[in-house]
Amino acid sequence: MAKLSEIITYTNALLDINSFKDYAPNGLQVEGKNSVQRIVSGVTASLDLIEAAIKLQADSILVHHGYFWKNEAPEITGMKYQRIKALMDYDISLLGYHLPLDAHPELGNNIQLAKQLGIKVDGLMHTSGTGLGHAGHFPQEYSLQALSDKIEKTLSRKPLAISGGNHPIKTIAWCTGGAQHYIDDALAMGVDAFISGEISENTVHIARESGIHYFAAGHHATERYGVQALGEHLKHKFDIEHYFVDCDNPA
Repeated sequence: MAKLSEIITYTNALLDINSFKDYAPNGLQVEGKNSVQRIVSGVTASLDLIEAAIKLQADSILVHHGYFWKNEAPEITGMKYQRIKALMDYDISLLGYHLPLDAHPELGNNIQLAKQLGIKVDGLMHTSGTGLGHAGHFPQEYSLQALSDKIEKTLSRKPLAISGGNHPIKTIAWCTGGAQHYIDDALAMGVDAFISGEISENTVHIARESGIHYFAAGHHATERYGVQALGEHLKHKFDIEHYFVDCDNPA
């Protein structure tokens, strides 16, 4: 059993949350019981995830996509009410970490995705200025189809693959989630391919006309791994239980 306050203080420092100007609050978002024995992690604090945590008798939920985003309606009604009510009815805390979890050099979504795909990390995407995107290389070359197949097998989701020509893929840049606009940074670095989670209409034209292969691998699919790594880290640090729940989301 660990104190909620100790877990929050530790995690906030570990992820260096004060260094980020984010779109939502990082750290404790909904307060529950003061002690934690079992924590459930997931990508997004959906009602499905909350109901799974209730069934697992969790004390806290740890997510990448939490609540109280900038420009959303401030009223606690409808869907927001149902989610928060469920948390409060069962005295479950909600901890959310967005950009700090993307960027962490060991537990972050980008580093963890690289581990999943077998990418050797060379450094940050030097033109983004955010510490979020990364660049690296594969030990061997891939064709567009071969890398698409590898991504699908690893992430259990078929990526949208856009060809940028006939060249093989050895060097690569990537940024999880809604980072399709970083394709310009990838182009500036001269890599063979770029991976993000989401895609925009103009991303297709940029890839085709600029000669860079591009993969939209899914926002949810690319951001499963950071929260799992953080949950496991907290499990061993505080001697608590951790369960990851993957609520299906094809986007």
